[in-house]
Amino acid sequence: MKKEVKYDKYVNPEPCTIVSCRDKDGHDNALAVGFIGNVSFDPKIIMIAIIDKRFSHHIIKEQKEFVVNIPTDEHIDIVRYLGTVSGRDVNKLENIKTIDADIVNAPLIVDCPVNFECSVIDSIKPGTHEVFFGRVEKVHCDEEYIDELGFIKWKEMNVLHSLNSNLM
Repeated sequence: MKKEVKYDKYVNPEPCTIVSCRDKDGHDNALAVGFIGNVSFDPKIIMIAIIDKRFSHHIIKEQKEFVVNIPTDEHIDIVRYLGTVSGRDVNKLENIKTIDADIVNAPLIVDCPVNFECSVIDSIKPGTHEVFFGRVEKVHCDEEYIDELGFIKWKEMNVLHSLNSNLM
């Protein structure tokens, strides 16, 4: 027997990600994002969805660049922190090691084993979240997670899988 569920996410968002960006004045910010997915293989496009009340929303809308950082289970405290404080109030990346991305003007989070540099090619706002479509300009991955053919060994990483009520 099936019952109606009161649930605000129709599909459990996975994986949990950290999206980092840099504003026009050079200030870096990051936030936890659970709404992400592949859109196209050729060209390589991924999408992220962010509520317009989030501080990073206007930065990405203005600068048209961002980095998707893939955290592992060991980064749960960082993701929790980035998902519960606002960059309006604090420098969220002050105690998180970052480096400049190679192509886009945004920081990479060093401790995340995979980072996708993205340029915004379009966005739409079909509901509560604005969906940003990012062309993947470059993918970075820790060497230990790259196989002999150059592909990411996702199954060997303990990717943080969900932003759910246990996390936030």
